[in-house]
Amino acid sequence: MRQAVRRFRPLVYVILGIYAVITFIPFLWALSASFKPLSEIVSGGMHLIPKHFTLDNYKTIFRQEPLFMRWFLNSAIIALSVTAFNLLFNSMAGYALARIRFPGSGLMFYSILGMIMIPGQLTIIPSYLIIKELGWLNSYQAIIVPMAAQATYIFMMRQFFINFPKELEEAAELDGLGRFGAFFRVVLPLARPALAAQTIFIFMGAWNEFLKPLMLMSDKAMFTLSIGLNTFKGQYISFWNYIMAASIIMTLPALLIYIFFNRFFVQGITFTGGK
Repeated sequence: MRQAVRRFRPLVYVILGIYAVITFIPFLWALSASFKPLSEIVSGGMHLIPKHFTLDNYKTIFRQEPLFMRWFLNSAIIALSVTAFNLLFNSMAGYALARIRFPGSGLMFYSILGMIMIPGQLTIIPSYLIIKELGWLNSYQAIIVPMAAQATYIFMMRQFFINFPKELEEAAELDGLGRFGAFFRVVLPLARPALAAQTIFIFMGAWNEFLKPLMLMSDKAMFTLSIGLNTFKGQYISFWNYIMAASIIMTLPALLIYIFFNRFFVQGITFTGGK
């Protein structure tokens, strides 16, 4: 069996390599198009090296659209806030479900599983009506508060803490730490693999969120970067050179987050406990 696996391993690597190249080509084209004039983009062709290299696209989106940096700041505030709240609340909820037995804990766990199965589109109208009733339209809290905790990652953290060594918590209790002290000073620091994986998914989801800002933000100054990209579309023409430049700028923060937390990514997905 092992010999068969070894025999087909080079073929698998070749297939995965080809798939990676095919997947990466659209990003390379977008990066190349961000340095091309519009006339070169609409003329057709898939050449990745610009014939007329220019930085005017990046200069224009900052000069022509004065709110571009405000949109970037809005996206950053929302993504960072959502990520921070999720790391705290999801971890605390997951730890409580994994370690603490209280009346209704089983029902709460199955309710969280049920929430995972509900399509997000089903809650769009109720969410909008509630936020409108609270007077939160065109505000950061309209997006941050509903996304401050997510059932999927509560379940993820519960699975992680179930496999977490209880001996470490018992040792912390012998040293005089209470439940909260053991959680914040011992358990949470050792949960870095799961927290890193959670950070990548949540930040990218909040940073790229399109539907919620589109539904809840009507003030142009409160647009996020994903919504702001639409302003580069005219009635009869789409300025793809500006859209590509703005898209590359939008991609950089998520890419940096992934690169920074990449070493913890695989560990977090496999839900390994302490070393």
